[in-house]
Amino acid sequence: EKAKQFDGIIKMGRTQLQDAVPIRLGQEFAAYAAVIRRDIVRISNAEKDMHIVNMGGSAIGTCINVDPKYLEKIPTELTKVAGYELILADDLIDGTQNLDGFVNVSSALKTCAVNLSKIANDLRLMSSGPKTGIGEIALPAKQNGSSIMPGKINPVIPEVINQVAFLVIGHDATICAAAEAGQLELNAFEPVLFYQLFESISAMTNAVNTFIENCVTGIRANKKQCQENVEKSAGIVTAMAPYIGYQRSAFIAKDKRLEQLETISNGFKGVDKAYAVQAGREVRIIVKPDQINDNEAMFLAKDIAKKIEDEMQYPGQIKVNVIRESRYTETAK
Repeated sequence: EKAKQFDGIIKMGRTQLQDAVPIRLGQEFAAYAAVIRRDIVRISNAEKDMHIVNMGGSAIGTCINVDPKYLEKIPTELTKVAGYELILADDLIDGTQNLDGFVNVSSALKTCAVNLSKIANDLRLMSSGPKTGIGEIALPAKQNGSSIMPGKINPVIPEVINQVAFLVIGHDATICAAAEAGQLELNAFEPVLFYQLFESISAMTNAVNTFIENCVTGIRANKKQCQENVEKSAGIVTAMAPYIGYQRSAFIAKDKRLEQLETISNGFKGVDKAYAVQAGREVRIIVKPDQINDNEAMFLAKDIAKKIEDEMQYPGQIKVNVIRESRYTETAK
């Protein structure tokens, strides 16, 4: 639903947390839906292992002292009690020795938890700020974020997902260790395995429900912020490359950065002229000596560098050189 709702909103895609190329906000949410659909299939397939029982196998799966009629009827009776079909293991010794079916279920839950946590991380990043961060979406406000910072709202529901994912990942490690630790005909460590698996299922169920009800359904897009981010990013020139060529696209991106460097520098009082050189790796600022003294020139360089850091995105470093010249001219007669 969110993928359809946000399909017409173009935003900046990012790789390594840096501007990459434009993407529709709806496409991002469609990708989230796709990975969750895979998780549903993965968990549904793993669930089939939970329908297999070893009842009637007796102590070690050899059916010693077990009435054949009991062995024949127990799956049917258990199915009536449970409300869903249970079937007898093809090999009862295998069914008694090994817990790989539970490991498979835990693995599917862990994979889902990892995917959900990644989605939660994305939502936290895209909603960050909101005034001084990315601010492309707004999450529903569920509680005051601070007792000393009025108006601050924290992304508490995505953080619930993160913490449940940590829990499930840890439980999966315990479940794997317990399944591996069995010896010969019986695993003595089933209690901790079952306890952790039940807690993983319970925690995941509750977390997903609150994620849907208290976060996802109430997400709003900040269309204006998305548009502004795209317009001020050099990443949009990548889409132009097939039409105007890579070199021309790179030149436009570089030219935009040079222009922005000069605009920032020229905006300071006392600056006479600014020149961006070295493909934007350096900016040279000539100041008016009658307005800026040597001490002020030093602080001006720091102020310009700070403003560049705050307002621009660029790889590497940019050197800021402030030049103050005093020329004295006399004519010999």
